[in-house]
Amino acid sequence: MIIENIIFPDFLANNYIIRLLVASFLGAIIGVERDIHGRAAGLRTNLLVSLGAALFMLISEQIAITFSSAPDSLIRVDPGRIAAQIVTGIGFLGAGTIIKYGFTVKGLTTAACLWLSAALGMSAGAGYIDLAIVATVVGLAGLILFNLFEKTYAKDTYRVLQIVTNNSTPIDNIKTLINNAQLKILHTDKEIDFESKRMTVSFNVRISQKGITDKIAEEIILAIEELDIPLYNVKWFQE
Repeated sequence: MIIENIIFPDFLANNYIIRLLVASFLGAIIGVERDIHGRAAGLRTNLLVSLGAALFMLISEQIAITFSSAPDSLIRVDPGRIAAQIVTGIGFLGAGTIIKYGFTVKGLTTAACLWLSAALGMSAGAGYIDLAIVATVVGLAGLILFNLFEKTYAKDTYRVLQIVTNNSTPIDNIKTLINNAQLKILHTDKEIDFESKRMTVSFNVRISQKGITDKIAEEIILAIEELDIPLYNVKWFQE
């Protein structure tokens, strides 16, 4: 391939130490992007995932070469079998980074980055270093450029507005206020404490807007404070 001769010569790609170093470096690049965004699986995790995948590929390759080159050997080794187990193992590791909060799921991008880091390590470990480099560039560009692009259009996010007031307080005015703020009320939960004569009302709302969605929280809370109703507590949070 022409790209192999330009980006990474064959004599370097065939060096096992170079393969491991390249795999570690490419995994670390993806990890830096995750570290910048404060994710748990950052530089070190992605580096180790990519390095481990590359090492497994090298071991698989060496086992296949060793048994295939043995004279009169009846053993036939499939070098792709270990690679298949890498994919399964990374699936479990990635699942550990995914957390669900009510309507919101976090960690999917980090799990995908671990999956990519493993693929980069497998590619470099197998000697396809040019392919690993191109995949790193494309993956990193996708993480950075599309993150900027996502801020140009409105997205749906989900929040909970919780208000503590008197039992006798009508909530229709609050619902009207929320609707006027271009929020969609998905459902309402009401909890009444007859002993303290207080009522806790939780509105699960959907927001569709660009940028930081929680900026609207301050406006809504100020508007609620201006209503002629007793307020003991107002809380805005992500479920």
